[in-house]
Amino acid sequence: MWGIVPAAGRGSRIQPLAFSKELLPVGSQRDDGIDRPCAVSEYLLERLILGGADKICFVISPGKSDILEYFGDHYGSAQLAYVVQPDASGLCDAVFRAGTVVGHYEDILVGLPDTVWFPKAALQALPAADLSFLLFPVEHPEFFDAVVLDGDRVTEIQVKQPDAASKWIWGAFKMSGNGFRELQSLWTKRERRDEYFGTLVNAYIAAGGQGLGVKAGESYVDVGTIDGYRTAMALLAESSPGNGRSRLLAGGSPEAARPAHAMNNGVTA
Repeated sequence: MWGIVPAAGRGSRIQPLAFSKELLPVGSQRDDGIDRPCAVSEYLLERLILGGADKICFVISPGKSDILEYFGDHYGSAQLAYVVQPDASGLCDAVFRAGTVVGHYEDILVGLPDTVWFPKAALQALPAADLSFLLFPVEHPEFFDAVVLDGDRVTEIQVKQPDAASKWIWGAFKMSGNGFRELQSLWTKRERRDEYFGTLVNAYIAAGGQGLGVKAGESYVDVGTIDGYRTAMALLAESSPGNGRSRLLAGGSPEAARPAHAMNNGVTA
């Protein structure tokens, strides 16, 4: 199974940085008994591997050679490949550029490298389907892609919509090889004008395609802003080392996160 990491964005919300935003140190991890800073994208790689990915494709811009230098040819048990996206042309363009390495019959997982979410192994809950989304509850769905469901079937994705009808957003998704090629073909037929994956999925559903939403996520933070960075640090600090889960609500500040324990009978799982 392939994991796709779209990492060609400019990271304008958290500039200035002297390196790619995907290498922003967030928390730490222990290697051979020694603590070291952890790049934010390492959290996604860990989760992709737990979800079953044994090969991971970074989609990077020409100026992001520091990502290649940092990760090299493997991470944990997964082999790494790199594909260049010449311009930051949106998520659809980034995902489908990985088609140069992804086989026709291989499943694909996609996540965003500037996010931190729990539980770590949540991708294992996604079914064997052409398209399925890992969903997370958030306080401010208008900042994300809100997913409207009928049962577990996706009826619409509302892209950064102020009056979002759902508080569940997608944080990662899975495609079969067939689903990947169908969506890529539709994107091409639509003259590649879809920048956001959500608008493409809406067209896919309108054309008879199906997507599933799985509410297996518990907490989700976009680290691409200063507030998000602070919230991610609080999320990691409050997560139990035993199972890596936290009840911290996504999208808030560290101060707003503190009462989260009370919302779950005072327990951080």
